Amino acid sequence: MKAMAVELGEADYVALADIRYSIREFLAFSEKKAADCGLTPQQHQALLAIRAAPVGAATVGYVAERLILKPHSATGLVDRLEALGLVSRQVSESDRRQSLLRLSDRAISILARLSVTHREEILRIRPLLVQLLSNLEHR
Repeated sequence: MKAMAVELGEADYVALADIRYSIREFLAFSEKKAADCGLTPQQHQALLAIRAAPVGAATVGYVAERLILKPHSATGLVDRLEALGLVSRQVSESDRRQSLLRLSDRAISILARLSVTHREEILRIRPLLVQLLSNLEHR
């Protein structure tokens, strides 16, 4: 299917660049906060994905899907989190072939600190993001 040709104006390019810049600023903020807690950005994202997973869904496959990783990369990431004492594997009662991932108390504590600061930052930049998105609509 062919994409519909759309004429973009100067304001559209400025809005797109500003949105990407704001997202990158947030990611830099997030990377620094994760590093301050001794985590890589990917480890932080994996912990958050595991914590937010529906009951019984936190598997290596789920982490791969949520982080957009190949399964073997997600396995390595979970192995590293396990070696750090942040995650444990538990055989699923409903499917013995799967292991469910559980956060350690230490991981829960780290993630809680990170999540509070991330929520605060998102709420702080929300008006800017709303304005930037609005700039794309008003042409």
